[in-house]
Amino acid sequence: MTNIFAECSQFLLSFSRRAKQSLVLLIDLSACIITVYIAFYLRLGEWGLIRNDINSGLFLATVISLGLALPIFFVFGFYRAIFRYSGIASFLAIVKAIVIYSFLYATFFTVIGISGIPRTVGIIQPILLLITILAIRMLARYWLGDLYQQHSNSPVLQQALIYGAGSVGRQLAQAMMNNKRVRVVGFLDDNVALQGQLINQLPIYALSQLSELIIPLKISELFLALPEENRKHRNEILRKIQDIKISIRTLPSMTELAQGKVTANDLQELDIEDLFGRESTVFDSISSNKNILGKVVLVTGAGGSIGSELCRQIFILGPAVLLLYEQNEFSLYALHQELQRRQTITGSKNNIFIPLLGSITDTRRISEVMASWSPHTVYHAAAYKHVPLVEHNVSDGIRNNVFGTLITARMAVKYGVSDFVLVSTDKAVRPTNVMGASKRLAEMILQALARERIISNTVTNFSIVRFGNVLESSGSVIPKFRQQIRNGGPITLTHPEVMRYFMTIPEAAQLIIQAGTMSKGGEVFLLDMGEAVKIIDLIRRMIQLSGLTLCDEGNPNGDIKIEIIGLRPGEKLYEELLIGDNPEPTSHPRIMKANEDFLPLEELEGKLQLLQAALDINDLDQIFQILERLISGYQMSDNIVDWVYLEKNKIELG
Repeated sequence: MTNIFAECSQFLLSFSRRAKQSLVLLIDLSACIITVYIAFYLRLGEWGLIRNDINSGLFLATVISLGLALPIFFVFGFYRAIFRYSGIASFLAIVKAIVIYSFLYATFFTVIGISGIPRTVGIIQPILLLITILAIRMLARYWLGDLYQQHSNSPVLQQALIYGAGSVGRQLAQAMMNNKRVRVVGFLDDNVALQGQLINQLPIYALSQLSELIIPLKISELFLALPEENRKHRNEILRKIQDIKISIRTLPSMTELAQGKVTANDLQELDIEDLFGRESTVFDSISSNKNILGKVVLVTGAGGSIGSELCRQIFILGPAVLLLYEQNEFSLYALHQELQRRQTITGSKNNIFIPLLGSITDTRRISEVMASWSPHTVYHAAAYKHVPLVEHNVSDGIRNNVFGTLITARMAVKYGVSDFVLVSTDKAVRPTNVMGASKRLAEMILQALARERIISNTVTNFSIVRFGNVLESSGSVIPKFRQQIRNGGPITLTHPEVMRYFMTIPEAAQLIIQAGTMSKGGEVFLLDMGEAVKIIDLIRRMIQLSGLTLCDEGNPNGDIKIEIIGLRPGEKLYEELLIGDNPEPTSHPRIMKANEDFLPLEELEGKLQLLQAALDINDLDQIFQILERLISGYQMSDNIVDWVYLEKNKIELG
């Protein structure tokens, strides 16, 4: 019987959209005709009279019913809705349509009256039609929707609870009603007054009951419907349930939920920020306006993780023109499209976004861009940042990070840029890799130019903002770990003692903007990254919050293994933010500054000329020697892993 039921359902669902609409239309036509007949019978009490007296008005009552019902049903979208997904909104539309139909039908036969048709038919038939139409829709939803899912061969639905029985939680439960993968079976809430109550027939439990509910209710997922909660509270919730094997998903902030409506698509994997319990920074938009509001702003590396977020934050602050400078075509296109959509949504007509393809090592291109728009502020975020890739491609990494910065900075001086902010990295502190060394050298260039500004009285104010890893960036390990968890492991970790600082991309971008407004010239600003995080501990928490268990010596039957693969070329166990020991506070609690040693411009230029000459012939031995002499703490690696160098040596040795 079940197979026949499933096959019949599948047969109906296989119809084309037009065929389904035609079938529904035929059913509604039949409902109109049948309810007219029944209305006559209920009034007259005889089927025979109806059959024999064709001229009694039955035919006219039927024609008028069809003539009124079908246009009204079309207007109210009866044939656009999908039966098996019909909800409250669809049923309300049916009621509204039948109310209008009832008024018109009763006007003909009850108010005005037509000979041969009892007046009560004008009241009885619309009531019968409403009951019939609703019953047909409910049956279709039950048959083609709920029952079909239960009897089909699709995987069994996962059971989930929603933490938070407020308006957002209720919206989420409503949105999940037709989800094919997950069924919501209840709520969790801290409000004692709500516990034990029902919302849309779903019970509300206390958080302390969660462990008791997992097995009997077969709970596999928990949705956090707390977008407005602070990080500290969310972290407390996570600590309370950290030993429970359950997958946790969350909603973005309320500002990211379009027009206050929650959908199943808004659910996302747990925000890694919640594992740190770190509150987001308070963004001082007033002071940040100093370098942006009504001004021309240039962002290099605009398509990157930090560059694109800088552009989003700058957009909010209202520049006159925002120049998006990027060498990756697709990244530039995607960012430009996003900003245009934001502009349409906000209704802002004042901001102009100009996507510019180009490399920071192209002097002609940088020069013509600055000459054409005369930017007031430059945020220099363009850089190669992936440590192993730069280690394998030494010359291009240095050419881009060092000489690209030098070219951009010199053009900024030439064309009178007021403020130039370099986005740097903690890997520039006592670097063990080429990427870090190149970024420290870029910092030194700006420090030297800042000193030269004082001497030669030039306009451009240079500053540097240094910080650690940002969550979810293109170079972050977090997306990689998530994918490895989805794949069932193993998770690859370079070393069990590796520690890193972490910050969110939006917070980093906001602090970069605010630090730039504080500069007097040549400062290295350090962003407060909080406490360093041990990566292996982060992985363990990610596994737990995915509803899985770690497979190790203590739990050989666990789900996910951690595989130690060894440090990558140039990688450090620990990162630092400060070269010296003299950080100074600023007016912002999460921004410090340091005045670190550097070479004067005239001395640095001579070294850079030697470095350029070595790059031109790709003399890696000479390149590394120059870097060691220039940069405090940097030592050439024992093993050169540059691909071209290795290939050349292989050929020569072969």
